[in-house]
Amino acid sequence: MGSGSSTYRPKCIYLDIDGRIQKVAFSKYCNSRDIVELFCTATGLPRNTTISLLTVDNCMVSIDPTMPSVSLSILSSYFIFLEKEELFQSVLTQVAEQFSRLFKINELKTEVANHLAMLEKKVELEGLKVVEIEKCKSDIKKMREEMAARSTRTNCPCKYSFLDENKKLTPQRDIPSYPKYMLSQETIEALRKPTFDVWLWEPNEMLSCLEHMYHDLGLVKDFNINPITLKRWLLCIHDNYRNNPFHNFRHCFCVTQMMYSMISLCNLQVQISSMNYQINARTELAVRYNDISPLENHHCAVAFQIIAQPECNIFSNVNQEQFKWIRQGIITLILATDMARHAEILDSFKEKINNFDYSNEDHVTCLKMVLIKCCDISNEVRPMEVAEPWVDCLLEEYFMQSDREKSEGLPVAPFMDRDKVTKPTAQIGFLKFVLIPMFETVTKLFPEVEEVMLQPLWESRDRYEELKQLEEAMKDMQKKSESLTMESTKNHKVSLFFKNCFKVDTWT
Repeated sequence: MGSGSSTYRPKCIYLDIDGRIQKVAFSKYCNSRDIVELFCTATGLPRNTTISLLTVDNCMVSIDPTMPSVSLSILSSYFIFLEKEELFQSVLTQVAEQFSRLFKINELKTEVANHLAMLEKKVELEGLKVVEIEKCKSDIKKMREEMAARSTRTNCPCKYSFLDENKKLTPQRDIPSYPKYMLSQETIEALRKPTFDVWLWEPNEMLSCLEHMYHDLGLVKDFNINPITLKRWLLCIHDNYRNNPFHNFRHCFCVTQMMYSMISLCNLQVQISSMNYQINARTELAVRYNDISPLENHHCAVAFQIIAQPECNIFSNVNQEQFKWIRQGIITLILATDMARHAEILDSFKEKINNFDYSNEDHVTCLKMVLIKCCDISNEVRPMEVAEPWVDCLLEEYFMQSDREKSEGLPVAPFMDRDKVTKPTAQIGFLKFVLIPMFETVTKLFPEVEEVMLQPLWESRDRYEELKQLEEAMKDMQKKSESLTMESTKNHKVSLFFKNCFKVDTWT
């Protein structure tokens, strides 16, 4: 039975593909669809392409296992016939595959470019950190030199050293190293709110945010400020700040951003922009205020020393009369931040609040003075996680100053003495007697301030009062514990004394 069976061989045919002969073998058990797919593979066509098989004399042959075999000859080979639509579809498929590969390459290029941009930014930020460390080292060296020569120093505990009149204040780097970051819409919206987290931003990012504020408020257009000069002005302001724990460039940005949010919240651009001021009245104000507030006057001097540099003069395109008005406005508002004048300025504003007149120059000037005061000390308006680190920074700066005053035999302000001040005691009084009354007064003119700014102050006051009660309870427990320990020690000593007396009497 085995000897009578024949060995099965697959059927072979030959296809003429553009003059090239392709051998194709298949089993008799294959169906028509399998054979068509085999032919498509042999000719390089997609597997689902509809094809026809022709003989050399253009006779159509059925594609199935029973189709006749042909020999290896061009004259006896089969030809593949493709419909025009199928051919066009095949070409389109191949083109689509090529485009797909091309798009993948472009996506890869984009991904690589984005990764490189991130790496460049990281390198730049690391470079800035190195610059800030070097600046900090320089400040420490200067501080040591000042302490070594403190016998020749004045008794004025200034935040900044007074500058040589001939010293030129210039940025430590030019604007090519200060890139303009593209602010997202989310960041732009957040900038207009008091909840903005100022701790999340690097110095260059803060500079870009400040630049956006100048443009958004119309200052660049109104004063015809050259954008390059604006960049240099902001850069020079940043580079001439010291790395103090509190009064540093981040505090400067913080105050500016809070004023920007108040302008947006209270619609101040519309309320104040149409004012027509008199130059002579402002000159009288300069005479009145420049004899007090030495620190604030020093800050004015530094600001105008920077403006005096042509490459940093953002007011170079305004006329002399306009510059006098701008200069006096800056002086008035900087001097208003002196806390020694807090009661005077707030009382003056309270007198005007019930009949406030936006067309009255004195009223508007008083309002601006109160608003800059609000922004200068507004950290507690922000969320707790943003506000609390500022308290630590301020206390650190106070304690550094009081330690230096003690070492020099100078009187120390009680609120700066590390032996007398705690965070809750420092903040409760400041909130209850300074911040809350001032913001409550502002709320009478701008009711929208209450929910956004006054409510966080009330909550902050309550939180610090709870902390104070907790601290006092801990102190009471500590005192009781110490008292019990002392009493126990005293009783122990008395017991030992009587024991010793008894031993002496017995021996005697």
